[in-house]
Formats: sequence, structure tokens, C-alpha cells
Amino acid sequence: MTQPESLAELLNGRRSAIDATLPAAGFVIGWLVTGRSIWAGAAIAVACALAVCWWRLRHGDKPRAVLIGLLGVCVAATIALVTGNAEDFFLLQLLSNAASALVWVISIVLRWPLLGVIVGGVLGQKTRWRRDPALLRSYSLASWVWVPQYLIRLAVFVPLYEAGQVVALGAARIVLTWPLIAACLAVSWWVIRRTLPPGHPGLRHPVTDAVAER
Repeated sequence: MTQPESLAELLNGRRSAIDATLPAAGFVIGWLVTGRSIWAGAAIAVACALAVCWWRLRHGDKPRAVLIGLLGVCVAATIALVTGNAEDFFLLQLLSNAASALVWVISIVLRWPLLGVIVGGVLGQKTRWRRDPALLRSYSLASWVWVPQYLIRLAVFVPLYEAGQVVALGAARIVLTWPLIAACLAVSWWVIRRTLPPGHPGLRHPVTDAVAER
């Protein structure tokens, strides 16, 4: 396998971690320093999300992906404001982790492993990677690595959410974001490198029927 860059480099894992943690930290800090004001926490969380958007756009990220992150923070803040419960700021993440675990499993079962869909999209391959049996198998095996991270978060978040532990939820979001993403990127990359056959040209060069016939 000759592909030099890692999944972390391809998928910008560090930027995703910043997206997920900075607004949550801002919400908790704002909520605490203003005497548990949800309005203040929500305002600081949205301000942090806007700052992240500005930073990511300046670094060339796609506007659609950036705006989706901003929308998620706005929805989370709105839920907390409507219910009047600060812990509900984390409800959207709780639901998204449960949905993500299910979606990743379904994608593997349907032979559309989500890791392949994401990496193929980043590399501009559309669905060409699916016509490479070896690459499809490797993406499927590596996609299983991503499922436990969502289950781990749920195991931690659900009890904290039910107990209304806002500060602990914020801390858990930070602690369980970058380390788990980094671990998934590293382990899934290791799985891909171990399972692709010797001589395979790598992620950027799927071995399709058209290539094999040359």
C-alpha cells in the first residue's frame, strides 16, 4: 500500500474535535459564571461556534460542513432555552450518538461502509471505491472501529444527563471527543493498512475492473 497520508490527515480529525468541544465548553463556562443563566451559556456557545466557523472558513473548509456544525449548536442552545434545563443543551448530542452508532452499523451491513463513503467523498471518488473488493472489505472492517466510540459516550452521557450534571456533561464531552476520535482514526487506519493486500495502490487508487483489465 503506497498511500502516504493517514486518515487523520485526510479527515481533519483535530478540526472536528474543536467543533464538538469549544461551544460545549463555552456553554458550561457561561452558565456557571453568570449564576446558571441558560441565556448566557447559549449566547457564549453560539459565539464560540461562530468563531469556529470563521476559523474553519479561513482555512478552506467547505461552507456546508461548517454551517452544519453551527446549526447543531444553535439547535442545542434552542432546546435548552425552550425547556429551561441546562442539561438539555447536550440532548442533541445524546440523540446524535445513538443515531450515529445505528447508522454506522447499518452502513456496514448494507455494504456501504460509512468510512468509505466519507473518505471516498473527500477524495472525489464518488462510488468508485465500492468497485474495488479489497478496498470495500477494508473499509467495512475499519468502519466497525467507529461504532464503540458512540456506545462509550452513551454509557457516560446518559447517567449524567438523567442526573442533571451539566458541568460533568461538558467535561465528558471534551474528554470523550478528541481522544476517541484520535483513537478511531489511528486504529481504523491500522486496520485498513493490515487488511489491504500487498501491492494495493492505496485509498486514492481503487482497483476497479477497468483498471484490472489494463
